Amino acid sequence: MPGGFQGELDVMDTWATSSLTPQLAGGWERDPELFDLVFPFSMRPQGQDIIRTWLFSTVLRAELEHGAAPWRTAAISGWILDPDRKKMSKSKGNVVTPAATLEQFGSDAVRYWAASARLGVDAAMDPQNPTQIKIGRRLAIKVLNAAKFILSFEAPADARATHAIDVGMLAALAEVVETATSALEEYDHARALEVTESFFWTFCDDYLELVKDRAYSADADPADRGSAVAALREALDVLLRLFAPFVPFAAEEAWSWSHEGSIHTAAWPTAPRPDAPATGGTADPRLLGLAGRALVGIRRAKTDAKASQKTPVAEAVVSASADDIRSLELVASDLRAVGRITDLQFTEGDGPAVTRITLAPVEP
Repeated sequence: MPGGFQGELDVMDTWATSSLTPQLAGGWERDPELFDLVFPFSMRPQGQDIIRTWLFSTVLRAELEHGAAPWRTAAISGWILDPDRKKMSKSKGNVVTPAATLEQFGSDAVRYWAASARLGVDAAMDPQNPTQIKIGRRLAIKVLNAAKFILSFEAPADARATHAIDVGMLAALAEVVETATSALEEYDHARALEVTESFFWTFCDDYLELVKDRAYSADADPADRGSAVAALREALDVLLRLFAPFVPFAAEEAWSWSHEGSIHTAAWPTAPRPDAPATGGTADPRLLGLAGRALVGIRRAKTDAKASQKTPVAEAVVSASADDIRSLELVASDLRAVGRITDLQFTEGDGPAVTRITLAPVEP
């Protein structure tokens, strides 16, 4: 070459060992029994930036060595971007490190933020305005508080869910388990988190409020009280396992309050199969949503009247379709209790919606 230089003829492929990652992890040539069990692997998680390098070299090497792909599925994530949704780089000086965020909000909150991003979709990290991370922290705290509240109720050994709203809630939870399980089987972790979280907030905001008077009251019918507590505990058991991949530390802590061993070695939940309600018919997964909408209307009416939610109500009228009225009548006692309503009436119309509410006179 000009100048007396000579090109290097001995070129080393730096991907020589990296391309064997699955084989090295699976015990190739060291543990044939293990290798036959795990190879090809089920899934390879990776980023977009190594598709043409690591992924390509690994697939090619597996084809040359074994005549097979090294894995069945490649799960390719997006990038973590800076607050302006630009790629981070040292040269630009826009690298955001997670240490301070982890210290301030906790690992569960950051993991929740990461799990909320779908495969192949980029996610921006803004440490000055970490909205999604704050939501994750709030969720983790709520999981702990809800578990503590539910576990404060002791259920008789033979207690089982029989009340219409209790079996309806479990039927709705069964749909969540099936949807979340299907999503995870398709590597859509964000969808699994989404449906679990959505149900959890309905469970806390509506179901807990609807049944806590029945669960608390020593004067309640033992079967009705046992039904509420049994349903609460069964739902908690399922929800903690659904949340375990996303807020693992909160789920583990809450699990330890009522179980031996780690939640992360427990079985994935199966869909609850509640008994038929004592009133007859079948478990209605729509009932919790209907009751929740009626409850929201009662709360809003009190707020509009600038009254406390603890203010007694002399009369409340809820409109709904004829079919929905038949369902709401099954949960009327819980609605009266949570709304502190003396006279609760239903009338056919649009809804469920509160069409009239009369607050009880305030005693001087």
